[in-house]
Amino acid sequence: MMDELHDSDAQASPVWAIFSDLMAALVGILVLLLVWVIGIQLELSQSLEQEKAKRLAEEQRRMALEEALADPLASGRVTFNNGRIGISGSVLFQLNSDRLQPEGKALLSDLVKPLQVFLSQHDDMLMVSGFTDALPINRGNGRYADNWGLSAQRALTVTRTLIEQGMPADQVFAAAFGDNQPVAPNDDADSRARNRRVELTTVPRQSEKSDAP
Repeated sequence: MMDELHDSDAQASPVWAIFSDLMAALVGILVLLLVWVIGIQLELSQSLEQEKAKRLAEEQRRMALEEALADPLASGRVTFNNGRIGISGSVLFQLNSDRLQPEGKALLSDLVKPLQVFLSQHDDMLMVSGFTDALPINRGNGRYADNWGLSAQRALTVTRTLIEQGMPADQVFAAAFGDNQPVAPNDDADSRARNRRVELTTVPRQSEKSDAP
């Protein structure tokens, strides 16, 4: 009888040992899951804070630029929307031309100083973008093959004029968009006139440090 009791105890002990090991393993897994969830929450919280800080910085930059351009904006000669300074193409150029008009040259002269101050304070660059309407270039115009060429030449004309008026050459560059990215439908004269424009946009200067290993 005593031998049978000893055998029963011997068989029960491994079962409880295995059960104890399983419980310890489950507790360990739960702890790991808890740590993982907390880590994810912290990461999401940090990402949210960084996004908030980024948006706040962008809003502060936009407000600073708008303040710097207070006089041109008040005169109605330029527009300011989502950080983009818009200038009507009719103010700068005649139709299908890349030659700057006196009114346009005077306006750019008024913009140079506040833009230069803003760029130097924020370590930004100025992108000069040219846009056209959707009408094709007149066949008799031998200067441009298409609207890409016209928008590129207009952007270059404005860029070079800004440099001549004091903008450092390493703070400004040109870009051409042709009849892409219209701000209005190209179905009437007024809408097409709105699409013929030049935009000035401040962009962060890229770091000179290479990311390559």
